[in-house]
Parts: sequence; structure tokens; C-alpha cells
Amino acid sequence: MLGCLAVGPGLAPGYVLSYDMVFVPHPAANDAMFGLAGGFPRQVPSDAVVAGLAAVLPADLVQKLVLLAVFAVAGAGAARLVRERGTVVRIAAAVAYVWNPYVAERLLLGHWALLLGYAGLPWVLHASTGVTARRGFAGLVRALVPAAVGGFAAWDVSALVAAGGAVAVAGHSRRHRARAALLTALALAGVALPWLVPALLSSGRASSDPAGVDLFAARADTPFGAFGSLLSLGGIWNAEVVPAGFGSLPTAGGRLVLSVLAIIGFGVLLRRSADPRLRGLAVSAAAGFVIACAGITGPGRAALRGLVGLWPGFGVLRDAQVYIAPLALLEAVGLAFLVAELLRRAYPALAALLAVAPVALLPTLAWGAAGNLRAVHYPADWAAARAIINADPAPGRVLDLPWGGYRRYAWNHGRTVLDPLPRVLDRQVVWDDGLRVGNRALAAEAPAARRAQALLRGRGALAPALAGSGYRYVVLERVGDPEENALAGRLGGARIVLSGRHLTVFQLGSSAPPPGPASTDVAPVAGADILTLLLILWSMSIYATSLGGTPRVPASREPPACAS
Repeated sequence: MLGCLAVGPGLAPGYVLSYDMVFVPHPAANDAMFGLAGGFPRQVPSDAVVAGLAAVLPADLVQKLVLLAVFAVAGAGAARLVRERGTVVRIAAAVAYVWNPYVAERLLLGHWALLLGYAGLPWVLHASTGVTARRGFAGLVRALVPAAVGGFAAWDVSALVAAGGAVAVAGHSRRHRARAALLTALALAGVALPWLVPALLSSGRASSDPAGVDLFAARADTPFGAFGSLLSLGGIWNAEVVPAGFGSLPTAGGRLVLSVLAIIGFGVLLRRSADPRLRGLAVSAAAGFVIACAGITGPGRAALRGLVGLWPGFGVLRDAQVYIAPLALLEAVGLAFLVAELLRRAYPALAALLAVAPVALLPTLAWGAAGNLRAVHYPADWAAARAIINADPAPGRVLDLPWGGYRRYAWNHGRTVLDPLPRVLDRQVVWDDGLRVGNRALAAEAPAARRAQALLRGRGALAPALAGSGYRYVVLERVGDPEENALAGRLGGARIVLSGRHLTVFQLGSSAPPPGPASTDVAPVAGADILTLLLILWSMSIYATSLGGTPRVPASREPPACAS
């Protein structure tokens, strides 16, 4: 019910397009879907899963089912952690976990794949503390399925909770703890293969701008500074996705008080209970909060910039507010405990007020975040461009212009969304994958994007240079950018094959790629073959473990310690 209330008008026919939430009709199975287009594979394997579902269901229906699944899985998981305390307490835990600033801001930011991992955290916590039991390994792998689908950001927060659960495994045997750590690490590594393999294949070619650490650090979205905002489960770096009214003093103050009370309640529960899940949750929530706070200090930002410079995969640390997800679960459990205590002391009215407080303090999450999540339909130009370009047997890439990854389409009510074109066309689409915050832009990640950017910064005709660089088409989107007319003028000599209200498609005369290393934008065929083989093995291993139970650790070898 809360999922329907939150998504609201987004449940109508059509697609909800908001920042990184990009669903398209008939998703294309191209190199980017499998992380082989040169940039860091942030969309792997979530785009492939959506494409698979869209092969049997309408793509807009797939989006609605995914969004509702986030709320259903998250709420059921939180309720399960307190199921022995009664129906009202379970409802309180579920409401607190699915209705908070973290969910609201990430939903508006379009991070549905991350929220899938968030939804699975209660299940991961439960499974990780029992990983050494019979069939415990298979149970942990199943609990990590939402994280596997969500990709690397969802995996990161799930790994944090799984590691906390492994640390808290009951028993004093050193061998027992080491076995728990090893099994947890194996499960996490197995479900990471779909995005980890292409990330390693692109290592040395893709890059992630360390300057993003400063742009994406947690910000104050309440009057209580960045620290108080994080404690209240807010602190997002993008002011445009802060729910309406959340930053006002009464609302923000009430939310902060609620968070502090929930943390105190959890502390009391932790002292009274020997449940290893609570110890594991305390460890992961504390670690996640420290990581989130690192970005709001000078030394912390310097350390994060160094990590991002070493490997693009550390780019997830730029947006460190992601890691307060375990704190959201901790606060949900703590709030549910307070509700249980009020019921035990015969204060049902106060218990009911506390149970619904998360909704009362964040009313603008309702009805599609106050109407911001509305379903729209793609204009006919998009289907026409897709038909023309996909039907052309000649090889060659597509350049997506104007240069900039995010668009504000009039037909999308002016809301910002990541350009859908790379998910629409079967060909490799070269686009500006360098993120922008305000007036500051980060460097492009994929090598092909960096070379295209260099061409665009030059002067003179573009068509000959693009044709000689292996491009077959240029798609110029009409989004009101002041450079649109200038770009169209530089494409003289290219043939216009579609001139629509929203898109202009130019066909270039040649598609022969240049000789030498400039043509190696995509991982080599051998790399793709390795990826395919590993994904098959990964799928077989998940199926086998779900049937066979916990694998045995050789008695003759001491399992290595696993750093959390």
C-alpha cells in the first residue's frame, strides 16, 4: 500500500523518467548493457534484467513492478526482523524502513537499482548471521539476489551489512568465525561477477574523475548541518531531489528527534538481547555512517580522492551518503522496539502515533513525491529514429548530441533525466558520461567519449572527422540547448534521414573505423567471451548452492581472514 502511495501517478501507463531512472520501450541489447562500452559498468546487470523482463512484459509495466517490489521487499524484510513482537510492531518497522528521507531522495534521484539492494538489506542481515548453518550459504546467496540485480552500488551496501553479520556470528571459535568470513566473501564475490568482470576488463581504459568526491559529498538538507542531516537519513548532494518541506525547521526537527529516539531505542534493545543480527546491524550501521561522514571532512575527502584515482570502481565512494542505508534499518528496528515498549506499558495511542510518525513527518513522499514522479510517453520521433538506425546494415557508432548526459525534455514536464538514447539503439552510442553538478562538469569516463569531446571542442566541419572515426549516425536532440544550431551547421555534408520535432538524425557517408589503437573502444572479443563464460558459471553456482546447501571448507587449510 505504501508503495502505491509513494509511486502514485507513476503507476499510470507510460514511463517515470527522473535523473538516473531511465526505462525505455524495447530496451536495446548493446555493448553498454553488458558493460563492454568502455565506461564503468554502473548499469550492469540491472539493464539486462529489465530487458529480459521487457521481452515478456510491457517495459512500462516492468518499471512499475520493480518500483513496487522495492517497497514490498523492504517492508517485509524489516517486519521479519521484529516478527515476534506483534503485528503493530511489524507495521511500525516496515513503515519506518520504507518511508524516510533516504528512500525519498534516492527515488527522486532515480536510483531504483540501489533501492533494490536497500530492500534486500534485512534479508541479507538475517542470512549472514546464519551463513555457517546447514544451507546457510545458499540462503545468503538468495538474500543477495536484489543486490546482484541492482549492480555495484546495491552490492556495496549489501556487502557492508553482510560483513557486519559475519562479524557478529555467534560462537567463540576462531575457526568458526573464519569460516563465516570466508563463506560470506564467497557469496559476495559470486553475486558481484556480472559487474565485476566487465569492470576489470575496462580497467586502464575507463577513468573516474576524483573531483567528484567534492561534488557528491553529503550536504546539509536540513537546518542541522551535514551531520544532522545524515543522522536524519538525509544529506543528499542534489538539492533538487530533497522532498518538498523536508528542510523546514518543524519537519526537520521532528525527523531528527525521531531518529535520535530510534537510535536510543535500538541501543536499549541491543543491551537486552543476544540476537547476533542486532550486533551485526550495529557494526554495519556505524561503519556506514563513518564512511558517509568522511566526505564532509577535508582529510576524508583527500583519502577518497586518492582511492577514486586508483580505480574507477571506487567512484561509488564519491556519493558516500549511500552508506547510511544500514542506519535506516537500525532506526526502523529501534523505532519498532519503542512502539513495542509503549504497547507493553499500555500506551496504545502513543504507540500508534509513533508508528505513523515517519509518514506524518514526510508527507510529500506521497503521490509520486508530490507529483514529481509522473508517467509520460516517448514522442514518436524516438521510435522512428530507432527503426531507421537499427535497420541499417552498415556498421558504425552513433554520436549523441548536444554534448551532455542529462536532459530536460518538455514532454517529460521539464524534469531532469539521463539521456535515454544509449538504451534505445542497438549500436554503440557515444555520449557524455561525465557527470555534472550545477556548473561543474566531471571528465568523461569512456575513452570513446573523451575522443568525441576533443573533436567537438575543435572547429570546422564535424562530418568528415566523425565518419573517419567510425561513426555512422549523429542524433541531435532538440532540448533547447543554445549549441544545437551551431552543431547542426557543423554537420554539413551529412544526410538528414529524420527531421522531427524532437530529434534530427544525420547519416554519415563512411563508417570505416580508423586504423591503430583508436579503434579499441570496446573490450576485445576475448574479454567478452570470458565475461559470458563467467556469467554462465555464476548462474550455475547459484543454482547448485540453492540445492546443495553449504559447501565444505577443507579441514587441512585454515580459511583466510576476510577484511570487512
